[in-house]
This record gives sequence, C-alpha cells and structure tokens, in this order.
Amino acid sequence: MDLRQLRYFVVVAEELHFGRAAERLNMAQPPLSQAIRRLENDLGVDLLHRTTRRVELTDAGRGYLARARRILGEVDEAAHEARRVAAGAVGHLAIGCVGSATYSLLPALSRGLALELPGVDFSFRGEMLVPDQVAALRTGEIDLALLRPPIADPSLTVLPLRRDRLVVAVPADHPLAALRQVGVTDLADVDLIVHSADRRSVMYDVVLGLFRDTGAEPRIRHEVGETSTLITLVAGGLGVAVVPEPVMVLALDGVAYRPLVRPAVHVDLAIGHRTERTEAHLARAVPVIRRIVRDARHPPR
Repeated sequence: MDLRQLRYFVVVAEELHFGRAAERLNMAQPPLSQAIRRLENDLGVDLLHRTTRRVELTDAGRGYLARARRILGEVDEAAHEARRVAAGAVGHLAIGCVGSATYSLLPALSRGLALELPGVDFSFRGEMLVPDQVAALRTGEIDLALLRPPIADPSLTVLPLRRDRLVVAVPADHPLAALRQVGVTDLADVDLIVHSADRRSVMYDVVLGLFRDTGAEPRIRHEVGETSTLITLVAGGLGVAVVPEPVMVLALDGVAYRPLVRPAVHVDLAIGHRTERTEAHLARAVPVIRRIVRDARHPPR
C-alpha cells in the first residue's frame, strides 16, 4: 500500500477538485491526477467520476474514503506514539525499594513522577532487601531499584542518591530512651533486632561492622526480613534496632529514636539499573528520581 497515494486520494475526495487538492498538497495537478489513476488501476475500480465540470466520488470511492481515513488516522497515531516512546514520554517502570526508602520516599516519588512523567506508568515494590533487588533487576522483574551499596554486580549501573545517618530505635520505656544519643558501646548488653542474615541484608552487615569496629559483642535476639516488622518488635519491647534515619517516619507508639554516635555513622542510598537498559523513559526517570530524593526531607529528630 502506497500511503502517499492514499493521502492524495483523501485530499482529492475532500476537495472534489484536482486544482484545489494539488494546491493543498503543494504539488502540480498532472502528477496528482496520475497518482490517483495509478491507485484506481491498482485497485481495479473507479474511485472518482470525472467530468469537465466536476469530480464526484463513486460508490466504491465513498467506501474506500472511509477506510482510507481510518488507515491514515491509525498510521498517524502510530507515528505519534513512536515519537513519544523515542522521547521517553510513555512506558512502564517497576521500582523496587529498600525498607527505609519505602516509607520515607514512596509518597514523594509517586507524586513527583506522576507530575513530571505523566505518560509513564510506575509501579512500586516495597520492603525489598538488596540481594532480592539485584536478582529482580537481572530478571527484569523490576527496572529500577533504590538500594544500599555496596553492589558487586558489574552488570548494574549504580548512582548515589544520598547518605542516611544511622539512629537507634528503642522501646519508649527502655533505659536507652532516657539518653539524648546512643553509642555502640551502649548496645553491648542490649537485645538487638536486626535484618535477616540468611537473606544477606546490607543492614545486617552494617550493624555487625559497628560492633566489630568497637570491639563490642552484639546480642542478637531476633532477625526479621521487613523494616516494618523490625520496628513493630521494638514497639513491643523485644529489643532495640539500628536503622537508617528515614525509618523515623514509622512513628509507632512505644518507639523512641535516638542518634547513633561515637562516631556518627551513615549508610548510602543509591539508584541502580541494568547497564544495558537504555530506554528513553528509563533514562528520563533516573534524574527525576535523583532530584526528588535530593529534595525530600528527613523526619525531624
């Protein structure tokens, strides 16, 4: 199918005059007439009835005009969609978030992305541990991840977002809640609730590293997979937990948060995706997410 002939025919059918149609198409009249003749020859039917005074559509021409308009409309729509895809204006992205990012950033992300990339459909998976995020990025289950380095996988591109200070979540009636700040040595003889070692949590390694650096011995009593469960157990008085500062948005009754000091410790938050992923809508989303995270405020201490 020659789309040019199709467009020529539609214009002639709308004008019912070869001279006006040629002017509208910015071409000479003889080539336009020849193109319509070729179209009729290819179809084996007369689409137009021509006289010296007027041009009229035949019954076949009227039927062909309706279908031609639909075809051209679909072609134009497809071209518009292709340009939008190439510009990164449409698409779908699934974002996996570590626990602290789930609670502190998801509301700002969902609002900000919908505002700045309205044609891109976003879905979110919260409470993911970093090893699960890396595996999901590899399989394509998620497209982007808000995760905590270090990431050893060379197939991933990882860009820094921010540094989060560590705090200690303690039961409100615990003796540590009376302190203005807590040191690692203060936790030496305290029951700890940590993220799961079996699932290779980054925060589990961070907490053990803190004790190792100070020579103190951790007393781990509970291991959990989700940050929300961890804080719930703290609220239940089952122990204390070292968590990134954004977790403070989980302001459960019975939980107090105190800064971790001597020295103050931070953990990084980063955004990661498979390096081979070069879709325009993904490339557009990354700087938007980085800006939203940069502008997001931590909860007040």
